[in-house]
Amino acid sequence: MMTALSLPALPARYKPASIWVLYVVGLLPGFYAFYLGIFGGLGADPVRAFEHLLGLWALRFLCLGLAVTPLRDLFGINLIAYRRALGLIAFYYVLAHFTVYLTLDRGLIFSSIAGDILKRPYIMFGMAGLLMLIPLALTSNQASIRRLGPTWNKLHKLVYPVLIVAVLHYALSLKVISAEPAFYITVAVVLLGYRLIRPRIMARRRAKRAMARP
Repeated sequence: MMTALSLPALPARYKPASIWVLYVVGLLPGFYAFYLGIFGGLGADPVRAFEHLLGLWALRFLCLGLAVTPLRDLFGINLIAYRRALGLIAFYYVLAHFTVYLTLDRGLIFSSIAGDILKRPYIMFGMAGLLMLIPLALTSNQASIRRLGPTWNKLHKLVYPVLIVAVLHYALSLKVISAEPAFYITVAVVLLGYRLIRPRIMARRRAKRAMARP
């Protein structure tokens, strides 16, 4: 039977520092994209390129956060201590993506934004994802876990529809399903599909453990 590993293999006293390192490293791609935009490294349409990169990194960290459970269940890799940070980094990228859209892309012209939302379904999906992520980000702390009790777990299952609308937002925004969006669609299907079969896998594992006891 696989035993859970603790990765990275750090003493407990260093775990909080490693989480802060994850925040710093996780947000570096966004700052680097901003740097490229300032110095002309994002091509002919830097605003759209910057907006796209922020959204793509949001999707990547969302997938990484949802990969923590199957990695622990199937491969014994225990990264549960980093799941909250991965989710919050995804939220920060979504918020930055939306802010760039509102300000640099649409110039805070709300009539243009409203028209965009009505004409382009992928923007509706993006807005829905942001709205669902807000309560998750606000309750990603120990105080909320204690206060909400079992409701906290139910609330945070919103991350599953968030991934669905995020993938739809990304794929539809590109107009053509090329290799890259196909990859993220596949990852999302695998991550969400695992949640459907996980109860059966865990029940089978518990049964094997019970049979192995003397």
